[in-house]
Amino acid sequence: MRYLSLICLCFCFQFNCAQEHIDNPLATKDPVKQQQWVDSVYNSMTVKERIGQLYMVQVMSENNDVVNNKIVDLIKNEHIGGVIYSNGGPYRQAVLNNNLQAASKLPLLVGMDAEWGLSMRLDSTYAFPWNMTLGAISENKLVEQTGRQIGEHCKRLGVHFNFAPVVDINTNPKNPIIGNRSFGEDRDNVTEKGLAFMKGMQDAGVLANAKHFPGHGDTEDDSHKTLPSVSFSEKRIDSIELYPYKKLINEGLSSVMVAHLNVPSLEKRKGFPSSLSKHIVTDILKDRLGFKGLIFTDALTMKGAADYVEKSVDGVTTKNVTKGGEIDLMAFLAGNDVMLMSENPQKGIAKLLGAYNEGIITEERLAHSVKKILMAKYKVGLHDYSPVGLYDLANDLNRIKDDVLYENLMENAITVVKNKSSLLPLRDLETKKVAYVELGNSSGSVFLDELKKYTKVHHIKGEKLNDIISKLQNYNTVVVGFHKSNANPWEKFKFSQQELAWLYEIARTNTVVLDVFARPYALNDLQSIENIEAIVMSYQNSKIAQEKSAQLIFGAIGAKGKLPVSTGPFFPVGTGETYNSILSLSYGLPERVGIDSKLLSRIDSVAHHAVNQRMTPGIQLLVARKGKVIYNKNFGYHTYEKKNKIDFDDVFDVASLTKILATLPILMELEQQGSVSLDSKLGDLIPEYKKSNKKNITLKRMLSHYAQLKPWIPFYYATLDSVTKKPDPKYYRTKKEGDFNVEVTNTLFMRSDYQDSIQEIIKESELLSRLRYRYSDLPYYILKDYLEGFYDKSLDEITQDRYYKALGANYTTYNPRRKFSLKDIVPTEVDNYFRYKKVHGYVHDMGAAMQGGIGGHAGIFSNANDVAKIMQMYLQKGFYGGRRYFKSETINKFNTCYYCESDNRRGIGFDKPQLGEDGPTCGCISMTSFGHSGFTGTYAWADPEEEIVYVFLANRTYPEAGKNLLLRENIRTEIQRLIYEAIID
Repeated sequence: MRYLSLICLCFCFQFNCAQEHIDNPLATKDPVKQQQWVDSVYNSMTVKERIGQLYMVQVMSENNDVVNNKIVDLIKNEHIGGVIYSNGGPYRQAVLNNNLQAASKLPLLVGMDAEWGLSMRLDSTYAFPWNMTLGAISENKLVEQTGRQIGEHCKRLGVHFNFAPVVDINTNPKNPIIGNRSFGEDRDNVTEKGLAFMKGMQDAGVLANAKHFPGHGDTEDDSHKTLPSVSFSEKRIDSIELYPYKKLINEGLSSVMVAHLNVPSLEKRKGFPSSLSKHIVTDILKDRLGFKGLIFTDALTMKGAADYVEKSVDGVTTKNVTKGGEIDLMAFLAGNDVMLMSENPQKGIAKLLGAYNEGIITEERLAHSVKKILMAKYKVGLHDYSPVGLYDLANDLNRIKDDVLYENLMENAITVVKNKSSLLPLRDLETKKVAYVELGNSSGSVFLDELKKYTKVHHIKGEKLNDIISKLQNYNTVVVGFHKSNANPWEKFKFSQQELAWLYEIARTNTVVLDVFARPYALNDLQSIENIEAIVMSYQNSKIAQEKSAQLIFGAIGAKGKLPVSTGPFFPVGTGETYNSILSLSYGLPERVGIDSKLLSRIDSVAHHAVNQRMTPGIQLLVARKGKVIYNKNFGYHTYEKKNKIDFDDVFDVASLTKILATLPILMELEQQGSVSLDSKLGDLIPEYKKSNKKNITLKRMLSHYAQLKPWIPFYYATLDSVTKKPDPKYYRTKKEGDFNVEVTNTLFMRSDYQDSIQEIIKESELLSRLRYRYSDLPYYILKDYLEGFYDKSLDEITQDRYYKALGANYTTYNPRRKFSLKDIVPTEVDNYFRYKKVHGYVHDMGAAMQGGIGGHAGIFSNANDVAKIMQMYLQKGFYGGRRYFKSETINKFNTCYYCESDNRRGIGFDKPQLGEDGPTCGCISMTSFGHSGFTGTYAWADPEEEIVYVFLANRTYPEAGKNLLLRENIRTEIQRLIYEAIID
């Protein structure tokens, strides 16, 4: 029985401790030790030292030494309990924080307004989106993760209290101080987001602060300049404004900040600030809501408090009180625990000390607040204080995981509020002629660049509306971007009257997608949306917001967001049309798809090495995984003269990649529809071959390079003068005339009938003596002739009409000089054996050049992004951008090694991984993978098992083909190996 009593006693003690932890948000898991420390410290203090703990003064790390020395004096002489950091850099703050802590007898409680996290990046003011943006997200776990990671930021910087989350329910679009800082106008959504944010941050060991009690969401005045009024009834405030506080308090909220507001239904004295009202602070917050955490005033320097004149509270009469500490006393007597940013802490502390000595402040009242502050200090670890570590601070505050979260948040927030006839996502790109018009006072260049990754988009500008309307006549889809400053949450967001007039007129005559990169209240300015087919709310004009919004417009990511506030008569709160991704390539961070960005970045050094060692003048390099481009960089220049850097929009001669980018997809389509089969014989397909030695060669053998065909025939050599070794006038002219109309270069035109001679030479050529794997271009000469006859179109027309336009592969083409400036085309060689000039904008391959630049084996020019689209389409079993180009079984059929047992690794058209040690890949890649390489230094490879697409474009043949150092030093496959080594899941 004695043992049973002991067990019951232990159980009751543990239960009481646990209950204390639940009821008191400042309690730790070991409340006994905590209370012992609190009592010991409190008992060791003088009354003045205890009163000093009530004060948290403002510090700006960018201040000069004279100002900061005054803070040190307050710490040493007034024994203040804490500081709140405002402007300044994180590193300076950490150094100053360590100095201030060293000056304090008892470690300081450090607070900060870090509602959106911290960042030390030059290109990013804030680490995470505004609360209004977070309010558009349906998945609250993401908001909780945001709170957690912001908490980690704060903790790393030595901050114990973050004055967040804002749980004001913003029901007034004209609110000048809350706005973007609110999660929205729906009380449940605000509560859920605030609760998630709080849990995340407090899980990270940083105490949350819900503000601004009792609710700052429906005011039109700035509390920094005057005392705003909230005129709702007490019933309304209890059911709406106080709703989030009730929920958060029940879940362990650590602290609350009381606003400077005039709330007549809660405080009967006219013009009396809520921060000084005992009824609001004590009767409602502490007693009715049962809050036991810390209660902060808002800044006591704000007009709502500092301009209060000739009022009385609890028998203390004040007059002209801004300099005498009376406000501090009033705030304390109202029930606040921490005097935040007192205008004169010395006078305030003296005033409270005098009130204590006079009995106005009782020992019980003082101990109540001071011991709560000490409990908070213990909870955040200040009983075992250590300085902020300065080493690697920048990296710790700018982590990849923060960038990953930011990306994910924006993807989930961007909201489609109108989508007439399901215009979005934009599909059928072959029918779209897209223009972009920029409105607003901030840049949309990132948005435009991202739009261009999906299709051809022209930026239309004009000083006058008529100029723009005239130019837009050539387009059938107009994306209007409204871009406002992202510098801070309070930036102006409204449309000007001129912008509205322009928007309405553009929409009257065009199909318009309006994308708003500003707070959602900008939509209030729209008087009519009848002629605007689609409206996207992107909330902010950050780089990530612009990128993700463009991706959403083209369906690379789905639409998920919901409006957190009502905007005008058209869009109530909760509006948001959703759609899924249509499996176009998106763009983002490696960690989003299980790749370590630091490991992946090792690619840079290999690419730089290749350029620096003159293996190639320039490189475009792209890596995608799971449908997301995670690496897309350029290295070097067009030539070794280093006059023109490689850019994303530059096009390269991709050489033999043409085989799988042009000829193969057309053949796959014919096979899929039954026009040919892999067992079709040349003699059956092409009448001229019925009596040739190639009549029984099947497509399967021919495209597997297993058909005894010669590897290469130098067709051009027979057209050179036997003496001069230059183009023979019998076959060429320097100008286009008569039958000499095949453009080899702009100064060399071949006789058209020689193209027939090429086909005749191939048909009559001898077969190799024995059957073995032997790579050959000849099948693609033959197939080009067959396909062009089948469709009665050139290969150029067929590929554009059937694939490239629909894929948005607008940089992929034959004969690029007809579409692009030479400055955007990378040269391939200085030819001193056939054309005798720099080959620039013309195909490098001689045989393709003799076909007017349009070969089945060579001739395509492209950039890495376009090549990746086509490879991704193959990887996705023939589906891309909302369209199925091929059946899965068709892709599988062509991506099969039919002659592996004969030591032939090739698929049908596709190259495959080596069967032994040497081959086209790193040897670390799945056998289901496929791709191809090109003579000019190009390489494209896709791996279905790891869902990786890798594209390497180069012009290693410039200025002369010479030795293939890229191949000799395994540059392309070494990069491939590094990609696979970077996989972390």
